[in-house]
Amino acid sequence: MRVSRPALKTTKLLHRGGNEIAGHPRTPSEAQNSSLEAVAREQLDLAQDASRGRSSRVVYGGRGHALRQTVMALAAGQMLGEHENPGEATVHVLHGRVRLAAGETSWDGSPGDLLIVPERRHTLEALEAAAVLLTVVASTKDENRRV
Repeated sequence: MRVSRPALKTTKLLHRGGNEIAGHPRTPSEAQNSSLEAVAREQLDLAQDASRGRSSRVVYGGRGHALRQTVMALAAGQMLGEHENPGEATVHVLHGRVRLAAGETSWDGSPGDLLIVPERRHTLEALEAAAVLLTVVASTKDENRRV
C-alpha cells in the first residue's frame, strides 16, 4: 500500500504544544530548531561515509515511549536485511528511492510516499541514496520484552 504525500521541504519536528525539536527531548525546554530535511541531509552524509552505508537518528521517542520516529539514511544499493516487524510502522520517504519487500511482494517509494510496513518479515533497500522517516508504535509484545 502506498500513500502519496507532498515533499517535506519546510516541515519542522514538533514537540507536543508546538515547540520545535531536534533529537528526542523529554521536555519543551530542550526544544531546538530543526527540520526533517536537514536531519535527512545530515544522515545521508553520514551514511555515505559509514562502512555499512547507513546511518540513523531518533528524532522522537525511544525507551519509555510507545512512539518512536527515526530518520534513517542508506547509501545507494544498501539494504536493511530481512527483519521482524517492530510493531505498527510506516516509512515516509524523504529523499531518494527505496524498495520495501516482504516475501514476493514489494513496494517502491519516492519522496513524499508513505509505505505501510507489513506485519511480517521484510527488507528495505535503497534503490538510490535515500533517507526515510520510520515511525513505529511498539506492539504489546515489544513492551513486555522491555520490562
